[in-house]
Amino acid sequence: MTVAFSLPPIYPITDTGVSGLTHAEQVRLLSAGGATVIQLRDKFLSGNEFYVEAKAALDVARNLGTKLIINDRVDVALAIGAHGVHLGQDDLNPHAVRKLLGPDSIIGLSTHNVAQAVAAAGTPVDYIAIGPVFPTASKKDTSPVVGLAGVAEVRRFIERLPLVAIGGITLENAPEVLIQGASSVALISALLSDPTTITESTANLLQTLR
Repeated sequence: MTVAFSLPPIYPITDTGVSGLTHAEQVRLLSAGGATVIQLRDKFLSGNEFYVEAKAALDVARNLGTKLIINDRVDVALAIGAHGVHLGQDDLNPHAVRKLLGPDSIIGLSTHNVAQAVAAAGTPVDYIAIGPVFPTASKKDTSPVVGLAGVAEVRRFIERLPLVAIGGITLENAPEVLIQGASSVALISALLSDPTTITESTANLLQTLR
């Protein structure tokens, strides 16, 4: 790990389909509720369209003191000067990404079992994500559910790195996920499904988890 990085209890991920809002507006509302690290994810926009949206979202994030992590798109993260990037198992190798983004960027990597998590710990990443913890409708073609036991098992093998639990996390089950060893919970629908309560839901969950 090249950056001293501490994950907050919640790690929101933007989704324009779920929220019906622009990425910038989601960042504004989530930040108003206390989110300090937010991941921008969009599987449908073209590269240039996502660049424009991500740049606008980063402007909001910077003004509010929020760190913005770009999902998958290393090129967009590099182009706009985002705080970091989140990689999937089929994305560019973390070693190559570290060379591109430099030592100060935050790099996260998705894993779906203990073997992948252990392998990820040997790369220059700042945190590891494990999931899906529970069944989720936010992402298609997901790997098998790992459950709470899977989170606990990965934590036993990965002691030094921050661990994000993702997949089916709700306002109700988030506390138990942290008890099992996750450093943070990633949420999409639980925070975004009602755009009128994004700030309130974020603030309430943070209060519950602290």
